[in-house]
Amino acid sequence: MPLLNKPRTAVPGGPGAPIASPSLSRLRTALTVFFALDGFLFAGWVVRIPAIKEQTGSSASDLGLALLGVSAGAVVTMTLTGRLCRRYGSHPVTVVSGALMSLSIALPPMTHSSLALGLVLLAFGAAYGGVNVAMNSAAVDLVAAMRRPVMPSFHAAFSLGGMIGAGLGGLVAGGLSPTAHLLTLTAIGLLVTAAAGPVLLRHPAPVAEHTAKGSGKDRARDAAPRRLKGRTRRIVVVFGVIALCTAYGEGAMADWGALHLEQDLHAHAGIAAAGYSLFALAMTAGRLSGTALLERLGQTRTLVAGGTTAAAGMLLGALAPTVWLALLGFAVTGLGLANIFPVAVARAGALAGPGGVAAASTLGYGGMLLGPPAIGFLADWFSLPVALTTVAALAGGAALIGYSARKMSVPQGG
Repeated sequence: MPLLNKPRTAVPGGPGAPIASPSLSRLRTALTVFFALDGFLFAGWVVRIPAIKEQTGSSASDLGLALLGVSAGAVVTMTLTGRLCRRYGSHPVTVVSGALMSLSIALPPMTHSSLALGLVLLAFGAAYGGVNVAMNSAAVDLVAAMRRPVMPSFHAAFSLGGMIGAGLGGLVAGGLSPTAHLLTLTAIGLLVTAAAGPVLLRHPAPVAEHTAKGSGKDRARDAAPRRLKGRTRRIVVVFGVIALCTAYGEGAMADWGALHLEQDLHAHAGIAAAGYSLFALAMTAGRLSGTALLERLGQTRTLVAGGTTAAAGMLLGALAPTVWLALLGFAVTGLGLANIFPVAVARAGALAGPGGVAAASTLGYGGMLLGPPAIGFLADWFSLPVALTTVAALAGGAALIGYSARKMSVPQGG
């Protein structure tokens, strides 16, 4: 099975073509900035979850329900964002969603109850879901124009942003209130959006030759998810489930990793925050080498090796008796998960355009956002370490699904 559909060059006169190589470089830089900003803002929020949990007086299950607001807002918006990208273009939607996410991150520390927290997280989740579908759709188009499987590099920027956001969050956790911290992130996010956004707004997404020619089969690639029929739709769902299994682990690490280190292993708040930073660093390293890895090993072996590695790492991270062993497990988990999600989303986008990205992202980010509430309930019923072993189970499941999907062929034109 080929790694990605072999894209063709843009046709002069098409909706988004021709685009010169320098313009592709500028687009890649701008998109990379938005991926990094997304990770930076999200990590800045998650490292303050313990403080906001205390501020709102929430139990683990109460916090899990409040976090469901992020899930609900994101999943609903993801489907809508696919349609907005088809109507207005993925670049403008990316810029608007980035600004909204920057604004909404300031809301959680202003709440003083679980209910209020859940309501404002609806808005945060809606912006988060919108920017993720839009920028992934834009990245799929750019990957096709560049003719290389560079999707992992964009997700490496997300991980790098998460590492920086978590690291800074750990540094200021003891001396800066959550309100002051997240308001500062709002200002940073708006400034970065204002700096990188005009590049995306000036250049439409590049259009591959077969799409620009507008054949009936190729136009179906950009149809709404409800029109993704037959084998194409089934393959998109398979890759969406793979994304879900691994994104569940990312969400669990983001929302519960620091709490596990602090509560169960009695780590200092700064060390606990650094746990997610280490996880993000490992993911960044894995994704920076992702293009070379995919070109060398191919899709199936990358998926299987990644899922197996992540499963072993998370078992260590969840059940280790010491902080340092748990941190080692977090790092191994990050390396294992690094390239699975970007490959799954890129594959769905290559098959079905924004509709495929929206479908796979809804499943994938749904796993990232629904996982933390599930972990919360399991932590109340059993314990947080036991709840975190479900991350290992789903990572192993992703490896099995990736292996079973190795014989799937890609239908031409959907």
